[in-house]
Amino acid sequence: MTATRSTTRTRTRSKGRGTVTAAAFLLPALLLLGALVVYPIGYSVQRSFFDKAGDSFAGLDNYVTLFTDESIRTAVRNNVVWVVVAPAVATALGLVFAVLTERVRWGTAFKLVVFMPMAISMLAAGIIFRLVYEQDPDRGVANAVWVGVHDTFAEASGFPRARPLPVHPLKEAGGGAYETRSPVRTGEIARLPLIGVAPAQMPKDARPASPAPPTTNDAVTGVAWLDFTRGGGGRPNTVDPKELGLKGLRIEAVKDGTVVARATAAADGTFTLPAAADGAVLRLPASNFREQYNGVQWLGPSLVTPAIIGSYVWMWAGFAMVLIAAGLAGLPRELLEAARVDGANEWQVFRRITVPLLAPVLGVVLVTLMINVLKVFDLVFIIAPGSAQDDANVLALQLYRSSFGTDADLGIGSAIAVLLLLFVLPVMAVNIRRMRRETRR
Repeated sequence: MTATRSTTRTRTRSKGRGTVTAAAFLLPALLLLGALVVYPIGYSVQRSFFDKAGDSFAGLDNYVTLFTDESIRTAVRNNVVWVVVAPAVATALGLVFAVLTERVRWGTAFKLVVFMPMAISMLAAGIIFRLVYEQDPDRGVANAVWVGVHDTFAEASGFPRARPLPVHPLKEAGGGAYETRSPVRTGEIARLPLIGVAPAQMPKDARPASPAPPTTNDAVTGVAWLDFTRGGGGRPNTVDPKELGLKGLRIEAVKDGTVVARATAAADGTFTLPAAADGAVLRLPASNFREQYNGVQWLGPSLVTPAIIGSYVWMWAGFAMVLIAAGLAGLPRELLEAARVDGANEWQVFRRITVPLLAPVLGVVLVTLMINVLKVFDLVFIIAPGSAQDDANVLALQLYRSSFGTDADLGIGSAIAVLLLLFVLPVMAVNIRRMRRETRR
């Protein structure tokens, strides 16, 4: 009996020492957690109920402002778009990359390239994509590609700002076109001078205009040229030696409103029309002069949020791919082979076997990215120009602007912080439930 009591006391003392030791090890972490997490959360909640100066109790006024202020409502809407779109797209791309690169020899190199953006800071990525989305196709990669594709299928204008002078034998024909003041005749030289084209924008293979194309009685010949001499000294309506032909200019011969012949100016500006053009008016169609296609306004009000989400996906698709690839490596291969033996094709194996088995990993990636996008700030702040920043606004950016911007109001800023916390809590709760469920298994 005495021995039993002694053993019990020993165990009690041992358990007590273990508790003290555990508390000693946990205390620094708990202090840091309290100082860096618990106290700021508590203070933010308290501060959200006070006015701008922090002296007077404002009740729920700051929270009412969250749902009445237009910029904050825009931030809430954009956050919803971010949470719905960005994690889903990044996870889907990560899944596709992980599955498709599993069987190729260069899969490791591909994964390395896709994962590399994760090594870049949000600041650097924002600067990169600010340049990618530049409106000028000569600087912005996105518009350079888009304009290239567009010009492949749609003919580009060669002389968007070209126009005649009042002394030239051309007049406006409506709709941006020009036409000769009088009909042309076979055996005569039709002269079509224009100005308004910068020398640097002239076709690279344009040659000095031919002052006198050969004339015949069975054709209408002419010359179209840039009636401008660099350095001055040229004469209007006269082909001077240094003036270039308007290569590629399209000319139409029109009789009674019907086009009877067409021609295109050569490198020296000369052109020839058949005898059917005799007595016709020469028209320069508006397609010669319309403004060149300048691409898409990626950072405009309507596309700025999708454009920034694209930069986020570029960064985080590699993160999703690596985690999913790790889960894919642990799948039981016998199940996949059994499905193939039973006659399932690769799509069926992917949809009915691979994806269900990867569901826990996909859940981890999706929840992680959802929490991450709720805090997105850097990309929006850097990529969105000042004119479109209100349209791309998100809660984290609005929190910064309300708390530290012009006419800062820490009461509203604290309310936004609490709202962000409320958005994060359900996602965290789902993640904790999933982790507990995995632990019980």
